[in-house]
Amino acid sequence: MNELNQDKIEILSVELLDQQRDLVIQLKELAGSLKLEFGWHYLLDITWIISQLGKASGNRVIDAGSGIGIMQWYLAGQGAEVISIDRINRADLPIRFRSKYLIEGLRPEDLNPPISRLNPSRLALSSEGKLSHLPVKIARFGKRLIEFTVYYSRFLSEKKNGEIPRGKVIIYNQDLANLVDIESDSMDAVVAVSALEHNSLDNLEAVLAEIMRVLKPGAPLIATLVTAGNEDQWHEPSRGWCLSEESLKRIFQISGDTSSNYSRYDKLFSKLVDCAELRDNLAGFYFKSGENGMPWGEWSPQYQPVGVCKVKKT
Repeated sequence: MNELNQDKIEILSVELLDQQRDLVIQLKELAGSLKLEFGWHYLLDITWIISQLGKASGNRVIDAGSGIGIMQWYLAGQGAEVISIDRINRADLPIRFRSKYLIEGLRPEDLNPPISRLNPSRLALSSEGKLSHLPVKIARFGKRLIEFTVYYSRFLSEKKNGEIPRGKVIIYNQDLANLVDIESDSMDAVVAVSALEHNSLDNLEAVLAEIMRVLKPGAPLIATLVTAGNEDQWHEPSRGWCLSEESLKRIFQISGDTSSNYSRYDKLFSKLVDCAELRDNLAGFYFKSGENGMPWGEWSPQYQPVGVCKVKKT
């Protein structure tokens, strides 16, 4: 893991995608294998976080606000023990993830056995007692049974051949402001991919206090958020805060004289808008809704990603 010994704030430059081309290709291939898509700037976010984090093997890392996103799977593949934290319940994690990685729940309720997804009781009749939905439910059950058989047999084959990654993912369905099951001073790093800005500003301070509690002294929080320049703005479609340099330094308790590249906001934003790699590869879900960071798939960035490194004092 990189020796991060000082705090940092940095608007992310799309030039990083070319500078880290091998990593970008690896992330795209991983996303494809897991049937996942990137948020419109997440490829840039994840690349930056990994470039700051360095070697992950053998380290205990929290992926904060992880959902089922790519970061946790990448880090597990690199040999890290990843505690995957999100308030969204992922107890019924799909088989395609379980077949490729060693996964467990931090508590029994955090992850159901994979066979629970095949529970025949889910074939129950509708509330009206009619049979109209039964063929559909039988088809879904059959599909899940096939998926379970194929993916789990692949898992056993890869395990036998020693191809399962050495790391693992530990599912923890919990609010980031209340990490009651994680000991203080126990984590080698915390990463967060464009997740923290979806908290209220008051709650964000509580989240950060809890994150700093569980980090080992000298260990980093490496997070991406978003910014729209020198004023804080609430972006309704993505339901997140765009934060100014001043606010980031205050919230993350970073020294006021810590340098940043906010003075290059306009130039970096222009390059972001012109970035064909991000523009031409928007995830399919953007085209299905107007309630997201790129409504109805129209390429029109209103903000840009910013990275923050906060090192816990020794």
